[in-house]
Amino acid sequence: MELTGATWRKSSRSGNSECVEVADNLPGVVGVRDSKDPAGPVLTFTPQAWRTFIARAKRL
Repeated sequence: MELTGATWRKSSRSGNSECVEVADNLPGVVGVRDSKDPAGPVLTFTPQAWRTFIARAKRL
């Protein structure tokens, strides 16, 4: 999947530590990558699947 134009961001809670980055500015897809390897593989999710994941993670 082509993610040209993706704007990657880390959680403000991660501080200076290595973390995952999320790109949620593209229509129909949310990308997730390892901040230590920005040229590496990217996982992609539908926006609904990502919202479900985040909602469930917040309950933990």
